[in-house]
Amino acid sequence: MTPVPDPASAQRRIIHVDMDAFYASVEQRDDPALRGVPLAVGGSRERGVVAAASYEARRFGVHSAMPAVTARRRCPDLVFVRPRFDVYKAVSQQVHAILARYTPLIQPLSLDEAYLDVTAPLLDRGSATAIAAEIRAAIRAETGLTASAGVSYNKFLAKLASNHRKPDGLFVITPRMGPGFVEGLPVGRFHGIGPKTAARMNALGIHTGLDLRAQSRAFLTEHFGKAGDYLYGVARGVDERPVKADRVRKSVGAETTFARDLLRWEEVAPALAPVFAQVWQACTRGGHTGRTVTVKYADFQQVTRSRSGTAPATQTALEQTSLDLLRPLFPPRLGVRLLGVTLSSLDAGPDRDAGQLACRVFREEHHDDDDEDQHGTDREGPRHRRCPHLTRFRIATP
Repeated sequence: MTPVPDPASAQRRIIHVDMDAFYASVEQRDDPALRGVPLAVGGSRERGVVAAASYEARRFGVHSAMPAVTARRRCPDLVFVRPRFDVYKAVSQQVHAILARYTPLIQPLSLDEAYLDVTAPLLDRGSATAIAAEIRAAIRAETGLTASAGVSYNKFLAKLASNHRKPDGLFVITPRMGPGFVEGLPVGRFHGIGPKTAARMNALGIHTGLDLRAQSRAFLTEHFGKAGDYLYGVARGVDERPVKADRVRKSVGAETTFARDLLRWEEVAPALAPVFAQVWQACTRGGHTGRTVTVKYADFQQVTRSRSGTAPATQTALEQTSLDLLRPLFPPRLGVRLLGVTLSSLDAGPDRDAGQLACRVFREEHHDDDDEDQHGTDREGPRHRRCPHLTRFRIATP
């Protein structure tokens, strides 16, 4: 017998709105010469990183957070453009103003996507589906861009629904559909499960939502820590998390644990390159700048060092300050097993303007087929140390 979602969550009407290839679409909208060509927004130099990729580029396997050299290798005709975050922020504010016509319960996740709770909307159109359709039409008319939307009775399913008909799609998962929709999905498609966690699940014989549903809560907690309760619920189409607004980011950071301890200073900069890229990508995605750089260093004990500037740090300053803070700690008495970098004292970005929920997440190095936000959480729990080369990505809240 198919489990029925909890009645309390079934009463909610949640919409997930996700702009289609947001940064790249803005560039193609503003420059007709870029339309129909494989496009990457980001730095094209050797150490550059793709911040966003058009759908034409994605067909070649180009995606956000990918090094520019790899992207060019996959797509020799790839066109790079420098990001214009002031423009993206302005468009994001346009979109947010459209969403705010319908509900005050808006939880932005980044510049290009948000959850809305329209259980009691300001403008009632008879159904959440009708509201989602009207929002998509308004976004197209007022910004010249397309958005996909998912409608369901909880956040987990609404996000799955918005990705189901991308780009420029609308999909609805009703309470009756929910459990069945989940059971056929590969676990790697679940929001909150990254490639490494999916691999661990596969090793345990868990390949689909139906396999996940067959596991007990105790089993999932044993193997996946605090995420066990979340996994137990979403496997049944249940997600009780409310749409929350008006929380702001305080810091953005990332850290990496090494399979082999670092001993030489020459190893540090290459080891931190992906960490720097992740931190900067998160800042640019959210339109943030920060003035305080903190590094974390761990052998058998943890050491942190911080330095604050009078002006917002550039990407080069973030990297150089981090290395300057770490240099006096070398050579280490013991091998270094973990290094981390955090940027804090954040200036007001669009997350503040939009009242963004900035939830704490642990993120593996992976990408969704979604958009450039790439913030699908990977709830590794306390067992992350078992996975060599696991990079944790952190967004801190008050």
